Amino acid sequence: MTKDLKKVALVTGAGKGIGRAIALELANSRIFVYINYLSDKISAKKTLGDINALTGQGGLLQFDVRSPEESQKAVKTIIQEKGKIDILVNNAGIREDKLLAMMKKDAWQNVIDANLTSFYNVTKPVLKNMLKNRFGRIVNVASAAGQTGNPGQVNYSASKAGLIGATKALAREVGNRNITVNAVAPGFIETRMLEGMDIDSIIDTIPAKRLGRPEEVAHAVLFLCSEKAAYVNGQVIGINGGII
Repeated sequence: MTKDLKKVALVTGAGKGIGRAIALELANSRIFVYINYLSDKISAKKTLGDINALTGQGGLLQFDVRSPEESQKAVKTIIQEKGKIDILVNNAGIREDKLLAMMKKDAWQNVIDANLTSFYNVTKPVLKNMLKNRFGRIVNVASAAGQTGNPGQVNYSASKAGLIGATKALAREVGNRNITVNAVAPGFIETRMLEGMDIDSIIDTIPAKRLGRPEEVAHAVLFLCSEKAAYVNGQVIGINGGII
């Protein structure tokens, strides 16, 4: 029964990779998790099946985080079904790598829209509910690239740096309402986002001498969503094997 699940979470881009690991981690802590996805319904349904096999339960929500209208409608659906949203994890993101001198405008705008503007689209309607309930946990999945910059990823680095700035600013706006806003900044994690990269060369630069696992990011997110992290606000937690 879902009635014993006291908290409700929305995780964007939760069908695979880091988002999937976060969704499973939250569900395993008896949190009802809404899994957002855009087009890969098969992966999203697999994540939901794995959640239902745990002690938690969840639901699927297909919407484009780049669309303010679709995002607002999805949030309204959750509130109609559950009455609230306690936890929001802004994880959805893409990369379109190219040296800036050769980068087309579409590659810049697509990444900014998916990685940064989506924060505004989803967080604004969720925040209204959190402010009303005087409780909330917002975790944004940024990146080490947003802290140091990566060659060939000017668009991606800019979007993640912007997300870090938004995290810190919003934390100051809502911290007095029992709402925390934090970010995790993964380094190189074993996901499809690394496709096309020189993995051996990457590992040589990491003090831990390995890639990170999605579950290691999820553990940090779960902590930031918990009551134990009530005094952690406006922070960026690096999960990068010591690369920075």
